[in-house]
Amino acid sequence: MKAASSYKTFLIALFFCLNHFAFSQTATKKVIETKNAPAPIGPYSQAVQTGNLVFVSGQIAKDPATGAMKNDSIKEEAEQVLNNVKAVLEAAGLGMDNIVKATIYLTDMNDFKKVNEVYGSFFKDNYPARETVQVANLPASAKIEISVIAAK
Repeated sequence: MKAASSYKTFLIALFFCLNHFAFSQTATKKVIETKNAPAPIGPYSQAVQTGNLVFVSGQIAKDPATGAMKNDSIKEEAEQVLNNVKAVLEAAGLGMDNIVKATIYLTDMNDFKKVNEVYGSFFKDNYPARETVQVANLPASAKIEISVIAAK
C-alpha cells in the first residue's frame, strides 16, 4: 500500500515537472528573408524558423531578379519554383536535403509527370514526404506552387 502511494506521489511530481518544463521552453520565431527569392506578394514571410524547423512559404515561378514569371513551360516553371525554394533554404543555412515535407499545388494534374521529373532532379535520395494536390487557381496565374518544411 505504501509503495503504491509513493509511486502515485512520484507520478504527480513527474507530471508537474514535465508540465513546467514544457511551458517554460519558449519557442522563438525567426523570419528568414533573401533577395535571391521573390519578395512576398502579401502579408507573410518567405520562411519562418522555430527551433530546428524552417517553414518555407509557397513559392511560385517569379524570377527574383526581374519580377517576371518564368512560365513558358511547366518544366521551366517547376524549375524556377524549386530554385526559389532552394534560395530561401540557403538563406536559413539549409539545403534541399534538409526538406522533410513538401506540398505541391498544381492547377492541372496532367502536369504531374513533368513536375515529378524536375522535382526529382533537385534531390539525391531520401526524398521528403510529399503530397500533390490540384487547385483551381494560384497567385500571378502560376501553374505550380510549392511549400516545404525543412529540419536542421
